[in-house]
Amino acid sequence: MTQQTERPPGFMPESENTFPFDPTDPAFRVDPYPVYNALRDNAPVMKLSLGLLVLSRHKDCVSLLHNPNGSTDQRNSAMYQAYIEGGGEDLFADREPSFLVLDPPDHTRLRGLVQHAFTPRRVREMAPRIQQIVDDLLDTALERGSFELIDEFAYLVPVKVICELLGIPPEDHEVFRENSRILTRGLDPDFMVNAEDREKMMVASKVLDDYFEALIADRTANPGDDMLSALIQVEQEGEKLTHQELRTTLGLLLIAGHETTVNLIGNGILQLSRHPDEYRKLCADPTLAKGAVEETLRFDPPVQVTGRIAKIPLTFGEDIGAPQILEKGEQALCLIGAVNRDPAEFGDNAQAFDISRKPGNHIAFGGGIHFCLGAPLARLEAQIAFDTFSRRIGGFRLAAEPAYREHFVLRGMSTCPVEIEG
Repeated sequence: MTQQTERPPGFMPESENTFPFDPTDPAFRVDPYPVYNALRDNAPVMKLSLGLLVLSRHKDCVSLLHNPNGSTDQRNSAMYQAYIEGGGEDLFADREPSFLVLDPPDHTRLRGLVQHAFTPRRVREMAPRIQQIVDDLLDTALERGSFELIDEFAYLVPVKVICELLGIPPEDHEVFRENSRILTRGLDPDFMVNAEDREKMMVASKVLDDYFEALIADRTANPGDDMLSALIQVEQEGEKLTHQELRTTLGLLLIAGHETTVNLIGNGILQLSRHPDEYRKLCADPTLAKGAVEETLRFDPPVQVTGRIAKIPLTFGEDIGAPQILEKGEQALCLIGAVNRDPAEFGDNAQAFDISRKPGNHIAFGGGIHFCLGAPLARLEAQIAFDTFSRRIGGFRLAAEPAYREHFVLRGMSTCPVEIEG
């Protein structure tokens, strides 16, 4: 059994590119927000073929994400069932999915087993170690006078943290670095994933499966004070966690525990470079680092899309005289990138990047029972990164325009060279 990245609701069979925009367009990848704004302003509740409903208003998406009749389990999707009946691969035939795509009670059980590692107190206890990691990385950057924002900073902060939290040898991060990036490609709709991508995903799954099995065996024989050892103990009790669930949960925590935070840190520093007045504000008042985190999450969120599958018929758009019914088994996509710039929630200056903005109800971490489990840790990592960066680097500039990863669901850069000026 190989571990594959579960696709979120919004899965679409290959060749069915019916989105009202082209997520493969390089220009869209660099700046999708004009497209999102136009869609939200002109067609905020759009029903597409195959029963797919695209939502881009804040009120609709918040309502959906908190609705107990919205499912994340693709086995409830009529689209997914039609895909299987048409000869497509059943992604759940020989494996147990992670709690990311499960509904209660299984979601509640599995999430409950790991959420103790992300309590406010546990996260606060990690602050000194995060600070040390950030300082060490900036020491190297300052000595050299330049650095690669993604590979040499934004990636290394969260990956070192999640390795220590789970009990993974830090030198092993290269084992799963490229493989996890390959697997996150599977989050995108199928029409964006070609045969070569799928082949790479199968290889990456096998590599990580073998690595996790060896790691679990080693930690079973040599338990430590870490989350993996604690999960193994639960699995050995035999009632709360199966071996397959253990491996799936480990993969989810490892990959999700750093991929989105890489984008959060990278996107934030990019926006600070493009908004020098905001960076000067941060340098003058490092307490604004928390606001810089929240504004990055709102303005340029690391996850652009989430969704739900209707358990019962749900109606949206009645207030604008254009009601659309999401029938049982149909899927709705929430365009986080559009929602987080909705003037109805964030005011007339929703298109501005303002780190002193009063906190708003952005949905960068989702909502409802599937609100991101690692949100407190991601926020702390980014806050320490932004605070320390602003205190130690008086000025910086991009040495070249960044390159973006060929993703739709996740938004982040592949490269972004930075030169330090002061």
